[in-house]
Amino acid sequence: MSSKTSATTLREPAELVARGLARAADLADLEKVAARYAIAVTPDLVALIDVNDPNDPIARQFVPTAAELSSQPGELADPIGDHAHSPVAGIVHRYPDRVLLKLVHVCAVYCRFCFRREMVGPGKATALSQDAYHAALDYIRAHAEIWEVILTGGDPLMLAPRRLAEIMADLAAIDHIRIIRIHTRVPVADPARVSPEMITALKVEGATTWVALHANHARELTDRARAACAGIVEAGIPMVSQSVLLRGVNDNAAALEALMRAFVECRIKPYYLHHRDLAPGTSHLRTTLEHGQELMRALRGRVSGLCQPEYVLDIPGGHGKAPAGPNYLTPADGPAPADSFSREGEEPAETRYRVVDYCGDVHLYPPNP
Repeated sequence: MSSKTSATTLREPAELVARGLARAADLADLEKVAARYAIAVTPDLVALIDVNDPNDPIARQFVPTAAELSSQPGELADPIGDHAHSPVAGIVHRYPDRVLLKLVHVCAVYCRFCFRREMVGPGKATALSQDAYHAALDYIRAHAEIWEVILTGGDPLMLAPRRLAEIMADLAAIDHIRIIRIHTRVPVADPARVSPEMITALKVEGATTWVALHANHARELTDRARAACAGIVEAGIPMVSQSVLLRGVNDNAAALEALMRAFVECRIKPYYLHHRDLAPGTSHLRTTLEHGQELMRALRGRVSGLCQPEYVLDIPGGHGKAPAGPNYLTPADGPAPADSFSREGEEPAETRYRVVDYCGDVHLYPPNP
């Protein structure tokens, strides 16, 4: 691990080099990366990085590399199609009953794989203007089918507690809004921000708050991070997890097992494991879908059902998420037997399937009579 912690967040390539997190020989390339994509590594995360490990999974997530300068065919500035479903600034309305509300465009830490990396950082707006915020609220009020508002960005917990409380109250005052979900990395990146005042701001009369924590490696759930999450949960706010499948970070069964168990130990229900989106300059962090499916099969046999996330693919172009996990059920070979067809007044016979268990063994379901 890093031999000493930084007093401030590291934002410049030269600072990363000085702390031993990047090579001096790479400084010119890292300056080019910094000109395009935001950099920030908080003291809590710096303290987790093993500077003697060139493959450290924490560094791989947050320390920029020259690989980010290489874009591959098919990579997109807006890989999940936010813009195609943004009727007004700050709103993404992809699914009928819920919207994203992108309040801020800053984060405590900038992930090197971020699918919104072209929308944050140098030269970008830091937050919605007041006029845009009120227009977003008007849009939500006008659409009674919206049941859930998901605060994202950027990271909503970068707001001051008083401002966040005002926003929560504005949303809860809309009759048809019953759920407010907040997506954040702050409890692991800067747990000190999860103060009693921040936790109070998360609770609001008239709507139920959920918090989705983003973490990708069990080491991120330090004692300080666990204490921050405990404060949220013990205030009566349920938590779920979001993770991204990343090459060299968590793309093996043992790493995923440790991560999902750590979530459950923190009273955080594993929710989504995202296949890496096609963001520019991130190909070095992507796995294949086939590898992801193999890992989900392995996870099924290793951990409790409490620890199982859903492996999902965000379909490029704004078509939404699709479950991408392995299929354990396939029709048995051969034509259906004659007596499998229903006769008048009878229930149809049940189709038989081959079912593959976590060991790879094949079974028939229903079993042979």
